Amino acid sequence: MGTGNFETTIGLEVHVEMQTNSKLLSPSPVHYGDEPNENTNVIDFGYPGVLPVANKGALEYGMRVALALNATVSPFIRWDRKNYFYPDNPKSYQTTQSQTPIGTNGHLDVTLTDGTIKRVRIKEMHVEEDAGKNTHGDDGYSYVDLNRQGTPLIEIVSEPDIASPDEAYAYLEQLRQAILFTGVSEAKMQEGQMRADVNISIRPYGSNEYGTKVEMKNINSFTYVRNALIFEEQRQAEVLRSGGVIQQETRRYNEPTKSTMLMRVKEGADDYRYFPEPDLAPVVIDQQWIDEVAAELPKSASQRQKDYVDTLGIAPYDAEVLTQTLAMADFYDATVADGADAKRAANYLIGDVNAYMNKHQVELQETKLTPEHLSGMIKLIESGTISTKQAKQVFEAIMTGEAPEAFAKKNGLVQISDPTVLLGWITEVLDNNPQSIEDFKGGKDRATGYLIGQLMKMSKGQANPGVMNKLLLEELAKR
Repeated sequence: MGTGNFETTIGLEVHVEMQTNSKLLSPSPVHYGDEPNENTNVIDFGYPGVLPVANKGALEYGMRVALALNATVSPFIRWDRKNYFYPDNPKSYQTTQSQTPIGTNGHLDVTLTDGTIKRVRIKEMHVEEDAGKNTHGDDGYSYVDLNRQGTPLIEIVSEPDIASPDEAYAYLEQLRQAILFTGVSEAKMQEGQMRADVNISIRPYGSNEYGTKVEMKNINSFTYVRNALIFEEQRQAEVLRSGGVIQQETRRYNEPTKSTMLMRVKEGADDYRYFPEPDLAPVVIDQQWIDEVAAELPKSASQRQKDYVDTLGIAPYDAEVLTQTLAMADFYDATVADGADAKRAANYLIGDVNAYMNKHQVELQETKLTPEHLSGMIKLIESGTISTKQAKQVFEAIMTGEAPEAFAKKNGLVQISDPTVLLGWITEVLDNNPQSIEDFKGGKDRATGYLIGQLMKMSKGQANPGVMNKLLLEELAKR
């Protein structure tokens, strides 16, 4: 990557907010975008004498992530306090799992841009609580919003197995997908639901010792992570080439200049004075509990892609698009389970439904479309009840929550394929147009075009063109 004689070592710590109904240690609801300090109570405010209660659902979500990342779930969890003062953390400590992480020794197999697969080992993962949010106003005041305080996080700590900014980007993308398919988080970067702390060091090729690492905290975009690492690689190489020394420090990434700046010289773990949390009992996790959580774990994206290609005959690229989000994959599964043709369902979701979502800037679950309605429309097309042209109107209707069959009937969009009905019209039209029969027999092709026009008029456009064409030619041959 332009660092000459140096090799890069990168480790990532990723924090993901888990979408439980309530917070890790308090009954306050977990919602994004509400009025400041609306979703809080005395536990979130750190009042003296209050007692926290651990959220069982948050632990189970942590177990889900551990299982999805091939980690060992710890049989015994003890909570720890990590002490630090910050205005958005009124307790002056964070409840975490320093000594007994929920999962250890996991891995994620990452497909790199050249198609090779690299295994990134995951050292450990912890369930812990998020801090609140500081906002620095233009009026000279700073404001604290504690809605986020206590939201359950899972922190995923990789081993230093990543060797370039591009590898880091691929790891983050595929880690996000793995987490999405556990159902524990939507991992929306723009809403701060997934953030990365980055450690990077460089060392001369062939050296057995890692270089001094530099840390960058809370970067909430994969592109920013890559850009920060590219800059930091170059900066450290220049320092070392000019005979300087890298110090262990925390830096901040600045997107407009795509550069990093010194924030503070690194504090050590001792500065946090970790000690066991006296207000929370330890938790024993037995195999039965792990098995129950595993049974609820949704199928992974890669497993679904394989199923779609092997069982449903979907093209590999389409299978990838259908598994971009858990919501899309679940929706597709439900549509096919309801009896829709698998390929047509895939085409509609990848094409028309995605286009609708982009145009209206909505997520799939925010639309009024249901798997049953999409499946219902596809069945109408497959049975010849509506044409693909008529389906355009039906599609617009089902996106607003209307039932496909009722809408098609109400608006006269149902194709008539019944041969007895069609033959009645054909007989009438042929009886009224003897000249057209003569023209047809004389080899004039446009005669059939004229007759079909008459039939479409008579059927108010509802005759199935394919069936009608076939029957018309058969009748003409008899005359």
